Amino acid sequence: MAASYSHPQRGDTEVPQIFDRALYRRRRARGLSQGEDRFLLLEAADGVAERLGAIRRRFHDGLDLASTPESRSRLSPYAGRWTALSLVAGEGGQLIGDEEALPFAPASFDLVASVLSLHAVNDLPGALAQIRSLLKPDGVFVAALFGESTLHELRAAFAAAELELHDGLSPRVSPFADVRSLGMLLQRAGFALPVADVERTSVNYKEFSKLTGDLRAMGEMNYLCARDRRPLTRRLLATMLARYQDSGTPDQSRFRASFDIVYLTGWAPHDSQPKPLRPGTATTRLADALGTVERRA
Repeated sequence: MAASYSHPQRGDTEVPQIFDRALYRRRRARGLSQGEDRFLLLEAADGVAERLGAIRRRFHDGLDLASTPESRSRLSPYAGRWTALSLVAGEGGQLIGDEEALPFAPASFDLVASVLSLHAVNDLPGALAQIRSLLKPDGVFVAALFGESTLHELRAAFAAAELELHDGLSPRVSPFADVRSLGMLLQRAGFALPVADVERTSVNYKEFSKLTGDLRAMGEMNYLCARDRRPLTRRLLATMLARYQDSGTPDQSRFRASFDIVYLTGWAPHDSQPKPLRPGTATTRLADALGTVERRA
């Protein structure tokens, strides 16, 4: 049985509540019983595994942060011993908790991994700072999370439909950070050698219900605090679907959905890691390295 713990006090810092974390956990728990092919989770897990495989090193103590069981199976070869923290019961972790309040001592792990979960935390800078503190010197953090353009087609279709039928917009698709901002957050959290890169997967659905089924299976239906609590009307749904198809592929019977997966890699600082030279200490001119002639501006 997994253990659980309570959320500690955050002090005087007020973190904006964008995501309804309790609802997100309920949606994650419900997704476990959907029986859908959660292919995006596997794709993201394979991306994290690929980046770990490129590191010529065997890790001893790994922490898995809120990954799903199928994702965790792809990561298991990369550490000798794993501790798994799950958001909900049924996801197979030894602990049930929250990425925003990690119950581990500093320098406890030489590897921390996360697959498609950190995009739903309210305090991502704080979560990254905590993860950095958990790493032993020269330990590594690798994560996959949804990026800025994920589901931009669905967001645009809902916006067009609501502008046509109503006076304003209601948030229906989560906001996701862009790859540049996420890379800067790694630096801000104190990671050395930070890398952020993005890969896009585009899926053409014959039926809109299949897209919503995949999102439901991952727990990614609307969990925004500012979401409209009223049921979606048939008129709004029909208008949105028409706008969605208008912007789709040449085959108008399909619904295209884009998923940007951002991969983050960062290291806990260590003396053995390469460091940038101090300004003015370079021994080779850039023009020589590029084989060009230097000219004054």
